[in-house]
Amino acid sequence: MNFKQLLAGAVLGLGVTTAFAQKSVKQDREAIKDMCGCFEVTFKYTETFAPEIDYEKHYDYNATALEWAELIKDEKDELSIQHLLVINDSTIIKHWRQDWLYENTKRYDFNHDNEWTFVEMPKKEVKGQWTQNVYQVDDSPRYSGSATWFHADGKHVWDDVASSPLPRREYSKRSDYNVMMRGNQVAITEDGWVHEQDNEKVIREDGKEDVLLVQEKGYNIYKKVPDAKCKAAKEWWAASKEFWAKVRTKWDEVYGRDKDLSLEKKVEGQALFMKLFPMDVTTSQDKIDEVIEAYVKKG
Repeated sequence: MNFKQLLAGAVLGLGVTTAFAQKSVKQDREAIKDMCGCFEVTFKYTETFAPEIDYEKHYDYNATALEWAELIKDEKDELSIQHLLVINDSTIIKHWRQDWLYENTKRYDFNHDNEWTFVEMPKKEVKGQWTQNVYQVDDSPRYSGSATWFHADGKHVWDDVASSPLPRREYSKRSDYNVMMRGNQVAITEDGWVHEQDNEKVIREDGKEDVLLVQEKGYNIYKKVPDAKCKAAKEWWAASKEFWAKVRTKWDEVYGRDKDLSLEKKVEGQALFMKLFPMDVTTSQDKIDEVIEAYVKKG
């Protein structure tokens, strides 16, 4: 085989690889967008294994909800989905947010006690991967992980392990552990999607190895229903989105400092969401910036 034939083969191979990568990214984006819409959600959690025989397992957790997930950013390498809870068809509560970033190199890993460590990953390590950043109801950080979407045999799955604060269902009820290692699997289904979890509730102290308290299995099952059931949420977001865009703008500035981050749990006896939620939608950017900055202890 002469040089021209070798070169032609290399170019052809590069073309096939590029086309495959483009197809994969398109499938990734479609899978992420499939998490948008109106869903009836079932939350199920059960503690499974504890290394200490005298550990008393907590009761299983089961709950249901109606949730609207709106695509608020749709760019080539970044997608953002805002979740809203619908209570009694008319009361809306701003819920969590998830951002998806393609081949992203910067993220924040939860450490413990309202502290997050800034992590910069090598480009080769995140090639083909999507980072999922999950945020609290006030758009402060929650957890983050980076992994590859897999599409095969009709399945669309993303799987990662991330360190996170206690879940909301236990945050105010328990103090026997301070970190949850979340085994997160996102799987797109025919009628929605499933967030399957293999979690470890651990005790973390600086300079020591994590101590496992108990393992937990979880299923958050999102079943798609007609968008009309979430009409109130769509209308609420249309009226509120400019305010929350200002909130995200401030947080983007904080995250963009690329430093370890430590946040106050309360200021003047109130958590951040307690100050943001009652604010008028016309509140100025300066005022929002001032309120959020008061909670940034380090960063």
